Amino acid sequence: MVRLFNVYYPTRVLVLFGAEALIVCASFLLAAVIRLGADSSLVLGYEYGIYKILAVTGLALFLFYQADLYDPERLPSPGEVYSRLLVGLGVLSILLAALGYFFPSFPLGGGVFLIGLSLLTLSLLVWRSAFSWLIRRPLLREKVYVIGPGNCAKRLVEALRTHPELGMDVLDGAGTEGDESPTREAVAASLAKMARERTVDRVIVGMRDRRGTMPVRELLDLRLSGIMIEDATALLEKISGRIEVEELYPSWLIFSEGFRLSPVPMAVRRLVSLLASLVCLLVLAPLFPLIALAIKLGSAGPVFYRQQRVGKNGIVFTCYKFRTMRSDAEPQGTPTWASDNDPRITIVGRFLRRTRLDETPQLWNVLRGDMGFVGPRPERPEFVEWLSREIPYYHLRHLVRPGLTGWAQTRYGYGSSLEEAREKLKYDLYYIKNVSLSLDLLVVFQTVKIVLLGRGSR
Repeated sequence: MVRLFNVYYPTRVLVLFGAEALIVCASFLLAAVIRLGADSSLVLGYEYGIYKILAVTGLALFLFYQADLYDPERLPSPGEVYSRLLVGLGVLSILLAALGYFFPSFPLGGGVFLIGLSLLTLSLLVWRSAFSWLIRRPLLREKVYVIGPGNCAKRLVEALRTHPELGMDVLDGAGTEGDESPTREAVAASLAKMARERTVDRVIVGMRDRRGTMPVRELLDLRLSGIMIEDATALLEKISGRIEVEELYPSWLIFSEGFRLSPVPMAVRRLVSLLASLVCLLVLAPLFPLIALAIKLGSAGPVFYRQQRVGKNGIVFTCYKFRTMRSDAEPQGTPTWASDNDPRITIVGRFLRRTRLDETPQLWNVLRGDMGFVGPRPERPEFVEWLSREIPYYHLRHLVRPGLTGWAQTRYGYGSSLEEAREKLKYDLYYIKNVSLSLDLLVVFQTVKIVLLGRGSR
């Protein structure tokens, strides 16, 4: 796996992305040569044709990304890959037609983009079929052996078996199929056999209690023979983008890489949050009167909703939102999580939640310093007190400012129960461990995609 923007990506996904960038660019270059012939060098070199093709390539990749064509977790079948690919190409053709209509000088020549789209469609369909076939060839896949009976090892095995793009085939691991811990002798015998026969490329250790059970000598022999030895918790973190709270020890938090919350990078992030919130307020300000009018006409009650939330270092602040529920949503004053299809949400409120416009008044909280643009979502004090008792390390969420959007929101969504809050914490801890401006930009980019596709609203 390759680390980009403090996030780990499967090498094969990056190869897929890079290859398709070349295919898109090459298709339009070839179309220019076919259509323009000897004049193609003049158009490409002196009439900025090459820059136009690069712009179209970037637009195509952006549309493919928005269609989740580089997110294997959202592609349940090859048929859906092809359907989303065709949808992306259809939108690309519409946008190119619009660009040609409003900017007549943008097209390279009569029919170049049309020929390029035809070549691109055929090339991508063939490439995707070939790529899907190639990543399943045994010669290009690693044989992986997982040691350990715990939940971490089981989750890892499940993740590896459901993510073929990782290129790892799981062999029967010692103890992963049952609940009983394997004996040291049984594990040692299996590893010794692998060392002799070279039947494995990587060994992943998922033992939670390793004292007296982990065959250190056999693992060392494998490591010195060129076989990679890896910790299950670390690999699962790379694959899932979250930290398994159940597997954490204080020593891991102390000695692991990450959790670098030094003043200078935090100050830079704060400055970027201020600038981003100012720009967003200027752009969205004309919508605020219309939103306020719609809320007033939709139901009785105030336009804004004020609520206490817990911020950085546990400091409580007042969070502002556009009201999306009935004014009597909590008649007894008892805090209640919103649920799917919550009857308390008004018709206007449902639209505001789906488009995330209800969160826009929190830009004022960003300007005040209560929140950042990106970070863990702030929770209500009543829930924080309860969740801190029930979930270990929950207080670590408050090491950074809460955000308008966050890694947990883009990867998991909202939480309305103890178990969902526990799952969200796993993503929040990953974000805090890897916090950086580049990761913030990635979260914002993914948030735009989620809002455009209408996912995760509640």
